[in-house]
Amino acid sequence: MTTLAESPLWHPSEARIADANISHFMDLVNRRHGVSLASYDALYEWSITARADFWETLWDFTGVIGDKGAAPYLQDGDKMPGARFFPNAKINFAENLLRRTDEADSMVFWSEDKIKRRLSHAEVYAQVSRLAQAMAAAGVGPGDRVAAFMPNMPETVIAMLATASLGAVWSSCSPDFGVQGVLDRFGQIEPKILIAVEGYHYNGKAIDVLDKVAAVAAALPSLVRVVVVSHIRPQPAIDELPLAQHLDDFTAAFAATTIHFQPMGFNEPLYIMYSSGTTGVPKCIVHGIGGILLQHLKEHSLQSDVKANDRVFYFTTCGWMMWNWLVSGMAVEATLLLYDGSPFYPDGNILFDFADAEEMTLFGTSAKYIDACNKARLKPKDSHSLASVRTMASTGSPLVPEGFDYVYQNIKTDICLSSIAGGTDIVSCFVIGNPIGPVWRGEIQKRGLGMQVEVWDDAGKPLIAAKGELVCTAAFPSMPIKFWNDADGSKYHAAYFDKFANVWCHGDYVELTEHGGMIVYGRSDAVLNPGGVRIGTAEIYRQVEKIDDVTEGLVIGQQWQGDVRVVLFVTLRPGRVLDDTLISAIKSQIRSGATPRHVPAKILQVAEIPRTKSGKIVELAVRDLVHGRQVKNTEALANPGALAHFTALEELNH
Repeated sequence: MTTLAESPLWHPSEARIADANISHFMDLVNRRHGVSLASYDALYEWSITARADFWETLWDFTGVIGDKGAAPYLQDGDKMPGARFFPNAKINFAENLLRRTDEADSMVFWSEDKIKRRLSHAEVYAQVSRLAQAMAAAGVGPGDRVAAFMPNMPETVIAMLATASLGAVWSSCSPDFGVQGVLDRFGQIEPKILIAVEGYHYNGKAIDVLDKVAAVAAALPSLVRVVVVSHIRPQPAIDELPLAQHLDDFTAAFAATTIHFQPMGFNEPLYIMYSSGTTGVPKCIVHGIGGILLQHLKEHSLQSDVKANDRVFYFTTCGWMMWNWLVSGMAVEATLLLYDGSPFYPDGNILFDFADAEEMTLFGTSAKYIDACNKARLKPKDSHSLASVRTMASTGSPLVPEGFDYVYQNIKTDICLSSIAGGTDIVSCFVIGNPIGPVWRGEIQKRGLGMQVEVWDDAGKPLIAAKGELVCTAAFPSMPIKFWNDADGSKYHAAYFDKFANVWCHGDYVELTEHGGMIVYGRSDAVLNPGGVRIGTAEIYRQVEKIDDVTEGLVIGQQWQGDVRVVLFVTLRPGRVLDDTLISAIKSQIRSGATPRHVPAKILQVAEIPRTKSGKIVELAVRDLVHGRQVKNTEALANPGALAHFTALEELNH
């Protein structure tokens, strides 16, 4: 059982609670359904016991544009998979995001310190109109796929909206992917159009990717057009690129006009997302229009308290689901703050500079970024105002308790720090923020509304204040509608429903706290098991991050003499070497901060920790290498060369 803090780190003011969207939503629920809900926990219980009523009320509260269709609003609700929300509804995703056509900011874009641009709602609407017409003229219609090899910039959002307006299906990769990594994804879904940038900025450098675009396009026979977006230089030569047109040329024949938004079924496809692909070719996860829209409206409006004219930022690439989450901020009439490049160029202040310059209200980032700021000894509270920032969201990996301390001590005292967790599998969250409740050190605030999340042991018994599997025991709208090329649904079923029948098993090793919050200890398949005792990797990382000389760690379980021994790899500050003194300090910290069972049998220094494109460390790939197994898909990694540090390590043979 986890020892809980005696008091919360933060609690919202009465004025903030009264003004919160979720408070107004609760009032509507009480009036409409004759209940007397007065707290988040009461609303949560109602939302999972009256699921159809909850999601229908959310539809009305957030003003979804579309036809709800006749009841029932939840069909076969006891089946997972198989449940269908709003089976008779007709909506268009892009129409719900393009609610505004005024001159206020729709998007503000920074590309490191190189480019700053802003577009109004009217400008975005006009550009979507022209691009949608050009796509339709090229033969794109409902169900066709449009693939993007793009950074997080306005043209990417515009292209997604144009795609969705036609009822077509959007899929994206960031331009730092290698050619094979892109083809492993787009090659499966056979896109009709490829939208690609000619280059991007990272760490002060302009990186040209036209050669990669050409290689990708040549290997996708389904393409009818390659649309090139100029970013790092104007109108680069594309004569050698088959089927290619510059974006301006592609849309030149079309004047902006009122957009025809193709009505689509609630459960028809919107996005194709991809599993990380570190253990083989990525799975293509197909997500539905209505489920993503409703879930994101809930998460922006109710769980993050985003209001019209708020300014929403998330540090993300187009290869990570948080990009899809971010752009849905348009559906609550917020302004999107888009950033592409290194978050530490030219120094560690640029995202905080962005926050002040553009009056950011929601600052979304990763736990790794918060830890890196801490290691760099940044104190934005002393150097920046951050007066507008009401919420800081963190995801990607568990935010350790010391990360909470850092935010409140060095970034801002009066801020709702919402650690959140979910995944590409649902393009949303199982556990998330609660703007009307306290923040407890080391805990994600609450289970998401409408998400019947529990913690189970291996026998399927619910647990409280004990570690187990994160499961969801009832269907929810943002479940995938299918996997691509999975006609009988067997791959989909195997991914989530093999362990417990009719119950979503997410693969996270977690604990539900006495506060109704959650602690994530890591992925279940990466859990360590020395002497038969399950240990979450995050429990060790928390202690390792306290060692000043250590910049990062990665821990695995190595099969050894009929048992499992814990092996820790660390990267160190420049000039430091892993000597006996430092090894002793690390072990001592882990022993005192966790338990003797957590102490690694081996601690080894490496030059670099391998990670995915979205920044997650790849424990399973390293575990495979240590055990002599081949890593099947290095294209999924941001730094595949780092794997070389983990092969044939003599120290692990004794």
